[in-house]
Amino acid sequence: MKSNKLERLFLRVLLLVTLGILTLLLRKPHTKKWLFIYLFNAITNGIIDKIIGSYNIVVYPTRLLPKLFKIHVLFDFLIYPTISVLYFQVTYKDKAFTVLYKWFYFVLPMLAIELWAEKKTHLIKWKKGWKWYHTLISISLKTLTERFLIGFIMKK
Repeated sequence: MKSNKLERLFLRVLLLVTLGILTLLLRKPHTKKWLFIYLFNAITNGIIDKIIGSYNIVVYPTRLLPKLFKIHVLFDFLIYPTISVLYFQVTYKDKAFTVLYKWFYFVLPMLAIELWAEKKTHLIKWKKGWKWYHTLISISLKTLTERFLIGFIMKK
């Protein structure tokens, strides 16, 4: 029971920290672009997580608003979209190769945190053969596809 309270506290602190970072990111120039990236990422995260959750592949025993959502609302609608906006800002004027190597600075820490959360907490549980490399591949594909797709859209 004590670990559950600590995990909920961790999620609340993470919520506040992410909100603070997001307000700083959206104040920069091109706010409409960053907001578009944020909303696009949040919507696609919600859809993908709903699908994965409906097949019971990844479950979130401890999460914010558990009575309202079966998905991880904090990660899907706040943390990952904020990271995506930051990634897009860092790679905004970069060529494809630079975008690819900067990907390591964003995706690998997310993978490490998810590995920690899966092994040491009740924040996430992998089922049905889901392994760390599935997470790495899915986050990588989503991040890079989104980056190149939105980059292509914004050039027009």
